[in-house]
Amino acid sequence: MTVIIFLIVLAILIFVHEFGHFLFARFCGIRVDAFKIGFGPKLFAWKPKHSGFWGDTTYGINLIPFGGYVKIHGEDPDDESLNGPDSSRSFARKSRWQQAIVLLAGIFFNVLFAWILYVGLFAHGVTATTDGFEKYSADFSNERIMVTDVLPGSPAAMAGLQAGDVIEGVGSGQSHQSVEDIQSAIYASGGKPLVIEYSRAGQSLNAEVVPVQGLVQNKYAIGIAMNDVVDMRLPFFTAVYEGARYTGIMLEQTAIGLYSFVANIFHGTANFSDIAGPVGIAGIVGSAARMGFTYLLMITALISINLAIVNLIPFPALDGGRVLFVIIEGIIRRRISPKFTNTVNTVGFALLIALMVVVTYKDILRLVK
Repeated sequence: MTVIIFLIVLAILIFVHEFGHFLFARFCGIRVDAFKIGFGPKLFAWKPKHSGFWGDTTYGINLIPFGGYVKIHGEDPDDESLNGPDSSRSFARKSRWQQAIVLLAGIFFNVLFAWILYVGLFAHGVTATTDGFEKYSADFSNERIMVTDVLPGSPAAMAGLQAGDVIEGVGSGQSHQSVEDIQSAIYASGGKPLVIEYSRAGQSLNAEVVPVQGLVQNKYAIGIAMNDVVDMRLPFFTAVYEGARYTGIMLEQTAIGLYSFVANIFHGTANFSDIAGPVGIAGIVGSAARMGFTYLLMITALISINLAIVNLIPFPALDGGRVLFVIIEGIIRRRISPKFTNTVNTVGFALLIALMVVVTYKDILRLVK
């Protein structure tokens, strides 16, 4: 089920990204030869018989679901796209600002999609903290203390606690009304076993956990992060504003995190366990789906934002790298050799595949440990 959900999420995000490229290419009068989800052998494909906005394009789904593409006439320039009978509808023959718009459209659509998801979540109802929302006439209900993260290998992880669990109390049936109460009970344990009473998917559970030192300086801890959360629903127009604000926050945090990782690569201190490949992302999506549909949508929005930021990197084969070539051509006022750009993009794509293999290998190692 995790694999199926992951593939559905991946297909949706790929469709959104590639549809952005497709739509703006057609708006700019560029011929789009193919719009396909997946790689490898085709499962099925079709081409409209009529011409027009949706015509001239073969639509299809291929066997290998990790990816997708639009084949835009002239995006990888050759003699036919530069000088052929249909060169007027070639990407390479359009103005540089049109080329940049088409290249950035996929990124824009990923951000737009994340914003739409956040608006829907805020308007329909989402589990969140009340921080920053008290000023609105929002609908707050079902206040509770939720585990937001569990440190791998910690006493809590070994006892089976998971993100999304709701803490009811610590030891002897005592009810704790705040995060501070629970933390104080753990700190005061002196390393003696504690019974954590919690609920998951409406089922009451308990786990015996032995707090240890070293996770929190000079204190006993079990390796969880907690927060006071509520079920919150915002008025629609408030949800539109807050959705945009939250999208901006996630964009900023994702960009900062990615910049730090790339900088650490050059310093030789990058930690590849901080990033996830397809296997790791599938696990994250599966965990979110088990917590509930709203959590799955939150993760989908976050992955969409990550795709946008990653594609904006000025690296060959990525949208950002192609935009960089367009900017350089605008500065030098002449076309860069198509052979050179095609070669650089091919090499860049190979390096990206190599990076994905390394990250996937790390993901698998984490699973088997």
